[in-house]
Amino acid sequence: MLEEKRISEIIINSFLKKLKQCVNCDVIVVGGGPSGLVASYFLARAGLKTVLIERKASLGGGMWGGGMMFNTIVVQESAKALLKEFGVPYTCTEDGYLIASAPEVTSALILAVCKAKVEIFTFVTAEDVMVRGNRISGLVVNWTPVEIAGFHVDPLSLKAQYVVDATGHDHSVCKVVMEKMTTQLLTKMKYTLKEKGMNAELGEKEVIRNSKELFPGLYVTGMAANAVFGGHRMGPIFGGMLLSGEKVANNIIRKFNRYRKS
Repeated sequence: MLEEKRISEIIINSFLKKLKQCVNCDVIVVGGGPSGLVASYFLARAGLKTVLIERKASLGGGMWGGGMMFNTIVVQESAKALLKEFGVPYTCTEDGYLIASAPEVTSALILAVCKAKVEIFTFVTAEDVMVRGNRISGLVVNWTPVEIAGFHVDPLSLKAQYVVDATGHDHSVCKVVMEKMTTQLLTKMKYTLKEKGMNAELGEKEVIRNSKELFPGLYVTGMAANAVFGGHRMGPIFGGMLLSGEKVANNIIRKFNRYRKS
């Protein structure tokens, strides 16, 4: 016989156990779109304790909708290796573009992240950063419905060696840092907070170039990187987004490896 009380106990105990284990981690990725998913996957696969938080109910960001709800993904040749990494089937156009199903690509990325043992929290918003010395040391988080309702509910905090802002056009974590950090380290960064109009060719190159460490302990990737550093938007093509997530993950992994060897 099904017992409602027991079902509730299982859900509560399991979730609280996971949350407690994630209070101290290696990396927190904020935003479960394409760049955030790819970054999380490579970080966790390298053995780093990785937490992915997403303010909405589901992961995938803008990939589900493709271009104007035509659920087809377009990726350029330079990102072919990543489609193969995640086992995504694709076809090729005569001029070198790769075509894949948006639901299939998105589902494959999410499944890979789950298999890599990334700890995932949905309905969670990063409302502030933790700071120790001159470095980001974690995030201040709350439930998204609390934020939407405007309730006065104090947040909790998650400690991490690195935070990755993969929140897309909103670049919400970077906004907080730019508002609160006025040190010389931040003012030396050539950020603009003025995303340019669409230019797919430039935008795809810029999103990779702009994916980097903005402030000690804080990396930015995906469309958030172009929003911060004044790059162009690129519209419904996703190769640069995937590659930018891989780039940031590799940069963080190299830093951890150097630390372990020292």
